[in-house]
Amino acid sequence: MKTIKNLNKSILMVALMTASLSYASNTSTLMGMKDIKITALILEHVKEGELISIKDNSGLILYKEIVQNSGTYSKEFDLTALPDGNYFFEIDGDVKIKTIPFIVRAKNVVFDKTKETIFIKPTTRLKGNLILVSKLALDLEPLKIDVYYKGISESYELLNSETIDNTKVIERIYKLSDAYKGNYKIVYHSSGKEFTEFIDF
Repeated sequence: MKTIKNLNKSILMVALMTASLSYASNTSTLMGMKDIKITALILEHVKEGELISIKDNSGLILYKEIVQNSGTYSKEFDLTALPDGNYFFEIDGDVKIKTIPFIVRAKNVVFDKTKETIFIKPTTRLKGNLILVSKLALDLEPLKIDVYYKGISESYELLNSETIDNTKVIERIYKLSDAYKGNYKIVYHSSGKEFTEFIDF
C-alpha cells in the first residue's frame, strides 16, 4: 500500500512540477540542468492537437498534454520525482508516434538517443469503391489488417484478415462490392499498437 501511495505522490509531483516556457521549437532536444535536476523537453515542428505523454514501461500514462499551438514545444520536467524504473516520452501525431525512452535511477535521469523510435501509422483512404491502405514499416514490423463489414445487422462481421511482414512499404487495395453497401471497419495491429478506421460505403 505504501508503494502505491508513493507512486501516486510521484505521479502528482510530475504533473505539478511541470512548468511551461513562454516560447515554442520536429527533432527533439533534451537538456539536463544539474543543480536543479530539471529536464527540458524541446520538440520542433509539433502540430496543434498532438498528444505528448509520459508513460512507464507497462504503458501506464503518468502525464499527458495536448499541444495547443503548432510550432515549437518546450517544457521543463522534474523527472527525478519518479520512482526508479524505465519510462518514455511519447509524441502521438497524425501520421507517426515518436518515443523517447529514459531511465530513472537514484534520482538520476539517463536518456539514450539511440533507443528513440518512430512508428509510422497506417493510412486509409476510400477512392470510389476501393479502400486504399498504406504504411511505411521502417523496421519491417508486421502489420495485421482486419476488415469488418456491417450491413443491416447490428454487429460487424470479419470479411478479411491478413498479416504483412518483412515489407518496408506496405500497400493494399480492397475492392468493395455494390452489393455490400454499409459500414466498414478496418483494424490495424502493429508493434503492440491498435488503430481503427471506419468507412461508410
